Amino acid sequence: MSMERVKDAGPVNIKKPHISFAVVAAVIIILAVVFLAGGCFYTIDETQSAVITTFGKASLVEEKGLHMKLPIVQNLKKVDTTVKGIEIGYGENTDGSTYVVEHEAVMITSDYNFIDCDFYVSYQVTDPIKYLYNSDEPDSILKNIAISSIRSTVSAYTVDTAITTGKAEIQSNVKSMIMAELEKEDIGLTLVDASIQDVEPPTDEVIEAFTAVETAKQGKESAINEANAYRNEKLPAAEAEADRIKQAAEADKTSRINEANGQVARFNAEYEEYVNYPLITKKRMFLETMGEVLPTLKIVIDNGSGDISKYYPIYDETTGTGSNTNNSTSSSETAAVMDDVAE
Repeated sequence: MSMERVKDAGPVNIKKPHISFAVVAAVIIILAVVFLAGGCFYTIDETQSAVITTFGKASLVEEKGLHMKLPIVQNLKKVDTTVKGIEIGYGENTDGSTYVVEHEAVMITSDYNFIDCDFYVSYQVTDPIKYLYNSDEPDSILKNIAISSIRSTVSAYTVDTAITTGKAEIQSNVKSMIMAELEKEDIGLTLVDASIQDVEPPTDEVIEAFTAVETAKQGKESAINEANAYRNEKLPAAEAEADRIKQAAEADKTSRINEANGQVARFNAEYEEYVNYPLITKKRMFLETMGEVLPTLKIVIDNGSGDISKYYPIYDETTGTGSNTNNSTSSSETAAVMDDVAE
């Protein structure tokens, strides 16, 4: 085998591609323009407001849709303006179940009893600039204000009132206190509602006792309502009957008064006749009286010896009424007898 000698030809020159500075500058400029153009436009949807700061000065943008801002010079912050809520005294799991937050729920009443009080506070951002720059954590401030207001209000009520009849009043007072504190803090938030979710004693035994008390109170209210309904049903009839009795009594009184006045008038007239003609008037009154009395009497007239000498059958034994038939004396004789009696 023969070996060939390779002669050294020296170093080999390789040409590198040449990139001009102009090309690099153009690429950088294009990328910068794309980047800046992307930051010039922003969109505000129906649930948002935007705050634009230009050299530190904030301005509010509430108009919905597409907007443009100056890159680098202007900064954008979007704020959610929908109604949000805070649970106080309880929390909610992902599956919808709730759990107790003891350090928030436990309250002390005016009679030094403990209760668990749960509230739900709903609020809304109404001034995005104040919301962003008047405080660092406005949502936490609102929650602290709500807890403080609830504790202050509940401490003014007894445990019985807080658990039974005082819930609506407690809720109203808490809402008023939160609104007043938010106005004082001026953090851009507005209270929408503060509703009491539940108030109960911290133990099951006490819960059962208060439930029994509440049931008894509801039974009392039901009985009172039924009694009022019965009273409203019977009272008109009773009042009508009372009016009827009063009217009848008034009519009877008027009748008796008129009758008495008539009798007085007749007596006065008879008295005047008696004064003028005493004997005649006396005889007439006697005869009129006998005319009213005798028809109802059985009269037997004798001479006082025990033997019946004459019988005047003024009373009919067969019919039971006064009769003039079969009289043994005439009417003139009867009148004569009555005249004798009158004398």
